[in-house]
Formats: sequence, structure tokens, C-alpha cells
Amino acid sequence: MTLLSAEDVSVRFGDTEVLRDVDFAIDPGEIVTVVGPNGSGKSTLLRVLLGVIRPNMGKVTRKDGLAIGYMPQRLALDGRMPLTVRRFLSLPVPRPAEAARAALARVGVAGVEGQQLATLSGGQFQRVLLARALLAAPQLLIMDEPTQGLDQPGTAAFYKLIEDVRAETGAAVLMVSHDLHVVMSASDRVICLNGHICCQGTPKVVVNAPEYRALFGLGTSGAFALYQHAHDHDHDHAEHVDAG
Repeated sequence: MTLLSAEDVSVRFGDTEVLRDVDFAIDPGEIVTVVGPNGSGKSTLLRVLLGVIRPNMGKVTRKDGLAIGYMPQRLALDGRMPLTVRRFLSLPVPRPAEAARAALARVGVAGVEGQQLATLSGGQFQRVLLARALLAAPQLLIMDEPTQGLDQPGTAAFYKLIEDVRAETGAAVLMVSHDLHVVMSASDRVICLNGHICCQGTPKVVVNAPEYRALFGLGTSGAFALYQHAHDHDHDHAEHVDAG
């Protein structure tokens, strides 16, 4: 059963069309990554799916009772404000102490509940954000640039954590990412967005799609290296959407 779907979704801010004719669906247990250049509408798409923004046209359909965990791209916090990890995990919904401890242990930062948020490293903070999202026991985990600010080893470790969480909980994952070199090995399906869906499919299909190459060029060698060897033998076809 499909967890969430978008049908002919278009979003306009004033005279600017940010998204148009977006169609896709997310099924249980899959990891779907949205890639695209800056200004392509990626974060806007997530806000539409979360119900924060209403589309000008089209509709979003969610499975009845769908539990969503959300991990934002960034969180503006005043470093002078005293706020412990434990207190943060109970905003806006109170969480039992044992559940909070278990979530922190699950994401690899056990024992930080008494620390001030401002004292955490970038990697610790991202993991605390993930723990907070997991406390909702989500069927769908939505993440906006979850590895922003992390170095390459930290990024790889975080994606491995996401894969482990999916394997253990069965939750589907929808994320926006710019980490092209990692995305292609960490996703079941990739959606290439530039105001509309340029192409989508399995990673090895998308890296060979002309629309993807036009947006990211041949310089994305890390992504191409993972799948280029299968190009001549791959009979899958990406879904192409007319840019006109």
C-alpha cells in the first residue's frame, strides 16, 4: 500500500512557479532521495508533502493514520538558551525518559541526554535530530539535507545509520540530499528535480539519464563510477518527463 503520493502538484509563490506537475509515490520500506540544483524546489516539495504548504494545483494523499518523522535541514537555536537534549526530545510532545534514552542509543549518542544542545558537535546534533524524529515511531521518515555540515566520513556513517534504521524499523525514507557520491549507493530510487521531475528511477538508471547529466555534468564522477560499469548491460529505463 502506498504511504504517500503527489498528483499533478504545482506550487507558485507570487509570479514564480516553484514546482509544476509533480507526480510520484512512496511505498513502504523504500529509500527515496530527491536531488537537484539549488532553487529546484526540493525543500518546497517536502513542505508540501508535510502539509506545511498547500499546492496551488494537484493533491497530496497520505495513507490513513500515516505516522511521519521529520528531520529539518537546519534548526535555528539560540546558543545562549539553556536547553538539554532530554528537554529538546520532549518538544513539542512529551516523551518518556526511557524512550528518549533508547532513541539516543539507537542513533549512536547514548548518554548525551543531560548535555546542552549548544555543546554538541555537528555529527552529534544531527543524530539527536534523527532520534527526535524516530520517537514518533514513523512509518515514513522525511529528511531535508540530513548530512549538511558533516565531513565525508561523518556523511557516510550517517547514511549507513539511515539504512540500518530502515532495516530495523521498516520505515520508508524520503530525503533531500546534495551528496551525489553517496546517494547513489544509499537509495532504492532517485528523483531528479528541477522545478519538475526531470527523471526518476533506480540509481543506475538515473545516473545515465540525459536530464541528470545535463543538470550535474560529467563531473559527478563518484556517482557515475558506482554504476557506469552497468550502463551497456542495463535494460531499465528512467521515467522521462517532458520539460515543456
